[in-house]
Amino acid sequence: MSIDISQFLDTFYEESFEGLDIMESELLTLDVGEADNEVINTIFRAAHSIKGGSGTFGLNAVADYTHVMETLLDEMRAGKREVTQLAVDILLRSVDVLRSMLLSLKDNEELDNETISITHEELTKLLNGSESGSDSTVVTAENPDKNTSAESSNENAGWTITFKPNPDMLQTGNDPVRIIRELSTLGDVSVEVDTDGIPEFELIEPEQSYLGWAITVSGDVAEDDIKECFEWVEDECELSIVANQLDIPKENGAPVLQSTEKPEERREEDRRQTERRTSSSSAAKKAPESSSIRVNIDKVDDLINMVGELVITQSMLSQIGGVEDFDANSLERLNDGLTQLEQHTRELQESVMRIRMMPISFAFQRFPRLVHDMSSQFEKQIELKMTGESTELDKTVMEKIGDPLVHLVRNSLDHGIEMPDIREQNGKDPMGIIELNAFHQGGNIVIEIKDDGAGLNHERILAKAIENGIVKEDDNLSADQINDLIFAPGFSTAEIVTDVSGRGVGMDVVRRNIRALGGTVEVKSEKGVGSIFTIRLPLTLAILDGQLIRVGSETYIVPLISIIESLQVNPDMMNSVTGAADVYKLRDDYIPIVKLYDIFGIETDSTDVSEGLLVVVENEGKKIAIFVDELLGQQQVVIKSLETNLKQVDGISGATILGNGTVALILDINGVMALYQEVMKTSILESRHGKFIAA
Repeated sequence: MSIDISQFLDTFYEESFEGLDIMESELLTLDVGEADNEVINTIFRAAHSIKGGSGTFGLNAVADYTHVMETLLDEMRAGKREVTQLAVDILLRSVDVLRSMLLSLKDNEELDNETISITHEELTKLLNGSESGSDSTVVTAENPDKNTSAESSNENAGWTITFKPNPDMLQTGNDPVRIIRELSTLGDVSVEVDTDGIPEFELIEPEQSYLGWAITVSGDVAEDDIKECFEWVEDECELSIVANQLDIPKENGAPVLQSTEKPEERREEDRRQTERRTSSSSAAKKAPESSSIRVNIDKVDDLINMVGELVITQSMLSQIGGVEDFDANSLERLNDGLTQLEQHTRELQESVMRIRMMPISFAFQRFPRLVHDMSSQFEKQIELKMTGESTELDKTVMEKIGDPLVHLVRNSLDHGIEMPDIREQNGKDPMGIIELNAFHQGGNIVIEIKDDGAGLNHERILAKAIENGIVKEDDNLSADQINDLIFAPGFSTAEIVTDVSGRGVGMDVVRRNIRALGGTVEVKSEKGVGSIFTIRLPLTLAILDGQLIRVGSETYIVPLISIIESLQVNPDMMNSVTGAADVYKLRDDYIPIVKLYDIFGIETDSTDVSEGLLVVVENEGKKIAIFVDELLGQQQVVIKSLETNLKQVDGISGATILGNGTVALILDINGVMALYQEVMKTSILESRHGKFIAA
C-alpha cells in the first residue's frame, strides 16, 4: 500500500521555517575564529533536517542549495575550516534565500533563480577556498575574454530607479510621495507611474498601495544618497537602482564595454545587490502566520484533569436532578454542585487560555538579525539586550505586535543611537545599547524598548508641531506632552532629522496598530541620555474582565483595567465649562463628565448627573468620568468582534453575550473619548451660534 506523503508537506514547511529561525539566531551568536562547536552543531542539524526533508518531498532545488551549506558547516564543525566573518555573512544571506525559496514553493510561485544562483556561487567559492570573491573583468566587443585597461572619461549620467511598494507599506507610516520628493532634492527627476497593479474599484482598499514608479534621477548623484532616500522602505518594496552611462568610449571604432570599478568595489557592489534582491524578495512574501501551536505537555495534562473534574460534577448534578423526592437537602447539594461547576468551568477556561499563551521570545527572535544588519548598514556599534523572553502572551496578540515593535527598534537603531565618534565626543561608550524587556503588570503585559542614545530633541519637535499647526505657539506643553506629539497623525520629523533627533516617522501608525489590540504606547525621553518606549497590551484578545453598567435600558461593559474608581456624585464638586461641558473636581483634578446617552443617542432614567453614578476611567494618561444609571457588577466576558458580523462602530470595541442571553456592548475608552470631543465641539459651536443670533 502506497502512502501519500504530500499530506505531511505543511508540517515540513512549518518545521523548516523553525529550523531557519534557529540557524539565523545561532549564526548571530557565532564567535569569529573561536566558534563554539555546539553552536555549529545546532546550525548543522537544522540545515541537515531541511535538506533531508526537502529531498523526501522532491524539492530538489532546496535540497541542492542546502547541500552546499551543509558541507560548509560540516567542515567548520570538523575543524577543517576557520569561522570567518565573511562566512557568517554569506551563511546569513543564504538563510534568507532559503526562506524565500520555501515561501515560493509553499505558495506555488516561481523561484528567484537569479538570487539563488548568486548566493549559491558565493557558497561554492567559499567552499573551494576563495574568500575574496570573483575578480571583475573588463570586456571589449572585439575580444570578450581579454581584459582592457583603457581609461574611460564616462561621467555618471544619473540613475534609473524602479520602485514598487508592497501593498501594506502605507500602513507602516512610509509615504512614497515623500520619498520621491526627497529624490528631487538630489537632481532633476522624471517619474513614470505604473498603474497595472490597481484592482477594480470595488476591490480597492484605502490603506493599500497599488502603484509603482519608474524614476530617473539626472546628474552626478552618489548612489549612497539614492539609497538613503529608500533606507526606511528597503524591506517593504521591490527596488532596483541602476546607473546610467553618459557615453560609451570607442577604441579602434568598436565600442568598449568596460568597468572603472576596482575588483574590491565590484565585489562589494555585487554583495549589496544580492542583499537588496534578498530583502525585496523576502519582503514581498512575508513568512505566513503559523496555524498551529506547540503546547507543553503539562498544560495538556492540566486540561485533561479539568475535563475529568467537569465530568464528575456533571454526573453529581445528574443524580441530584434525577431524585424524585427533591427536598431541602437536595437543594443544598445542588447549590454545592453548581458552585463546583462554576469553579471548574473557570479553571477550564483558564487552562484553555494558557494553551494559547506563548513566550514573547517568538516575537523577539527577529531583532538580533535586525540589529546585526542595520548596525553594519549605519556603521554603528550596537549591543542588543533582551530580558523577560519567557513572559507569555496570547499568540494572536504576539503575531500582531511584531510590526510595531520592528518600527520602534528601527527608530532606536537609526535615530536613537548616535555614531561612535559622536558618542565618544559626548563622553559615552562608542557601543550603544538597545534593551528589549517584557514583563507582566496587573492584567497586562508591558514591553519596553530602551536606548541610551541622543533622546528626543524637544525644541525641534515643538517647532515642527507649531509649523504643522498641531499646537499653537502660546501653548505651554510639558515634556511628556511634547514627547506625545510624535504620535500625532500626519506629524513627521523627516525634515529635521539630525544626529540628535528624527523620531516620529510613522509613529501615528504604530500607535493606531497598538490601539487596535486594546493597548497603549507612551514615550519617556531625556536629551543626551536616551528614550524609553513603553507598550501595554492585554494578555489576550479573547477574554476580558469587565464592569457591567446600565444606561437607561442598555447594558455596557467597561474594561476593568481602565477603571480607576466609581463614585456617588457630589453636586458641590461639579462645574460647567463654556456652558457646554460638565467637569467634576476629584482631588484637585478636573475630569470631563461623559454622558453616554448623548453620545449613543439613547434614553436614560435621568439626565441629572447628581442622581446617577460616575465611573472614572483612564486611557493613555487622560481621564474621563462616565455618567451611568447603575453599576451591575463585574464579570469575565468572551469578546465577540462586531466587524466580523456587522461593521466597525465608533466607541465600541466588541460585544458579548451575557448569562441571560442578552447582548452587551464593550466600550472602547479611547473611542468614547474621541466621540466625546466631537460632541463637545458641536455643542460649543451651536452655543456660540445661538448667542450670535440672539445678539
